[in-house]
Amino acid sequence: MSMLLHLFILILTLTLTISISISISSPTPPYFQHLNVENAISETKLKPSKQHSQLEKEQQQPQWKTKLFHRDHIINHINTATNHKTRFISRIKRDIKRVSFLHNRLNKHTQVTEQETTADTSFGSDIVSGSEEGSGEYFVRIGIGSPAIYQYMVIDSGSDIVWIQCQPCHQCYNQSDPIFNPATSASFIGVSCSSSVCDQLDDGVACRQGRCGYQVDYGDGSYTKGTLALETITIGRTLIQETAIGCGHWNEGMFVGAAGLLGLGGGPMSFVGQLGAQTDRAFGYCLLSRGTESSGSLEFGHKAMPIGATWVPLIHNPFFPTFYYISLSGLAVGGIQVPISEQIFSVTDLGIGGVVMDTGTAVTRFPTIAYNSFRDAFLAQTTNLPRANGVSIFDTCYDLNGFVTVRIPTVSFYFSGGQILTLPARNILIPVDDVGSFCFAFAASPSSLSIIGNIQQEGIQISVDGDNGFIGFGPNVC
Repeated sequence: MSMLLHLFILILTLTLTISISISISSPTPPYFQHLNVENAISETKLKPSKQHSQLEKEQQQPQWKTKLFHRDHIINHINTATNHKTRFISRIKRDIKRVSFLHNRLNKHTQVTEQETTADTSFGSDIVSGSEEGSGEYFVRIGIGSPAIYQYMVIDSGSDIVWIQCQPCHQCYNQSDPIFNPATSASFIGVSCSSSVCDQLDDGVACRQGRCGYQVDYGDGSYTKGTLALETITIGRTLIQETAIGCGHWNEGMFVGAAGLLGLGGGPMSFVGQLGAQTDRAFGYCLLSRGTESSGSLEFGHKAMPIGATWVPLIHNPFFPTFYYISLSGLAVGGIQVPISEQIFSVTDLGIGGVVMDTGTAVTRFPTIAYNSFRDAFLAQTTNLPRANGVSIFDTCYDLNGFVTVRIPTVSFYFSGGQILTLPARNILIPVDDVGSFCFAFAASPSSLSIIGNIQQEGIQISVDGDNGFIGFGPNVC
């Protein structure tokens, strides 16, 4: 009798294990999830951040890994906006300019407007979010020069050049750290105009007193201009020597708080491209969810490639090697696929359209026809929630004042290989003020280009395997 009982328990245990495994691996996403309204509102309040000296001590962690920060966590006397709605509107204004820049850049390079066509080392750092400064970028704190002078840098997967503001500064915006002085660094080497490194820059780069000049215009009036140099960068416990960086003597724009920008794009001059064989162009990041007190992470090398991730092929667009294109094929709301043609998300033979993953854009954009169907599907399943007026680029908003939690339909991304990514509830409806107004965190694109922004990436472990051509989602959360 005892043996029969044990056998029955064993069979029951195996049955439960199999059913749980099937449920987890099933391609059918859940239909609804709960959004904690109270928590989301409380997270709109600014929290005290760590001092720079404490952050420097925390950099001494795994070799190729470091922290990422939301700009909310940086004590920055430059910023005076303490109201969440004010910060939020500023952030969206910046985001609109960012998207406009991306569209203009793509159109410029193809010379066709949208209207005209129907070693297994690893290292890293922590990431911080940039919403407090009116920008959607995330920050990393890394060392520049020898000895290392730690600076906040914007991370940007849609840019290639690495640059910082430099003395003498003929025109500079305000930043939270002292401006880098190359005269104090023993490893700073100016790049001559005849150097092969200088040849990697775009045509038309000027020579400045025998030194290789660079200039990057971001399309929203922001720019950086100066000379190219080789310098040591410190990330975690790793020193990366002779990294090509722009030493900006003339800088202006929406980078307030940061010392410069760490380009993580796919081009040869990006930080990832320069690391090359050291890391096989592999890196991973976790963008920390808004309002939380801990930090995200940025890690380089194949140790950053997790086991158990959902891997999606990267699409190579020869016209724009900087950007990370993914094979999105459709969208689902509440487990029901939205009737959108897969062609809407495809890249044309001229390199137009497609879907780009971008850490520098906050709000995910889809072509208008796709967005309208997507939004209408969400509206049809949220008729129980009280509506509110639209805010800025958001046309679908709700008044959740007084709610503790609400049930909302799931939102899922479908990929061409059959993979499905279901977003957390907090990445679908976001607070636009501190009194309970929430908006559907997506918007229409002014062209055929789709952009997966950082709001939708928050809290999800993301890995880029550049050499093998894959991007991974999960399996862990941040």
